[in-house]
Amino acid sequence: MKDYSLELENKVIVITGAGGVLCGEFASLLAGYKAKVALLDLNEEAAKAKAEEIVKAGGTAKGYSCNVLEKESLKRAHDAIKQDFGTCDILLNGAGGNNPRATTTNEYFTAGDDTKEDLISFFDLDQKGVEFVFNLNFIGTLLPTQEFAIDMIGKDGCSIINISSMNAYTPLTKIPAYSGAKAAISNFTQWLAVHFSKENIRVNAIAPGFFSTKQNAALLFNEDGTPTPRTEKILAATPMGRFGEPEELNGTLLYLLNEKMSGFVTGVVIPIDGGFSAYSGV
Repeated sequence: MKDYSLELENKVIVITGAGGVLCGEFASLLAGYKAKVALLDLNEEAAKAKAEEIVKAGGTAKGYSCNVLEKESLKRAHDAIKQDFGTCDILLNGAGGNNPRATTTNEYFTAGDDTKEDLISFFDLDQKGVEFVFNLNFIGTLLPTQEFAIDMIGKDGCSIINISSMNAYTPLTKIPAYSGAKAAISNFTQWLAVHFSKENIRVNAIAPGFFSTKQNAALLFNEDGTPTPRTEKILAATPMGRFGEPEELNGTLLYLLNEKMSGFVTGVVIPIDGGFSAYSGV
């Protein structure tokens, strides 16, 4: 029987947004396979705290301060990683997020909404807020890929994993900038897969459904812990009837990084969503 075991020992894995819940989980997982994990985050304390946790558990990891929207910041982090661990073999583009300035108050526009001071209508969306959200998600994937993919040229077993979203399939209400940016990530994943195919650099993406994390807690639950109306709608549209757990993304990530199992897989976006994208609502 063919050996399908995952071989990541001494591979240098760079993860952006690694101070967050989901990418922090990825960092711990991959360090367990004896990879050298570089955790990048704008929040340097969060990245370093997660790295210290990994090191205490016997893994190899280090946290770095990095702004994925600034080339110079990426270059500084890259130079430090090369000195500490060597050149990058795997890049996981996990930095991203939304912002209230790019979010409408209501799902539907009704006449007069644009004159109400207590809500944000489509016509009130802040240009800078929309630009920030789009840039954080799309440009914040493009620039790190430019910075680190150059290390992969001429090497074997290199891979890029992007983080898309359910928004990329069908846009969620209220968050047009985030939805558009994640659709761009899915498209960019396909583009990169073709562009780097002759160099044997595989590029794929994971599209998480709804996971309850610190970042979205205020959107999903009231202060008393009860679900918000949005949570009720999400769960009603998720056939499995619950939020995902961060570790439930791990199997797909490991599959995509396993050259023996997915060596002919590139340019795909895999939803992990409890059936959300398959459910028509009726």
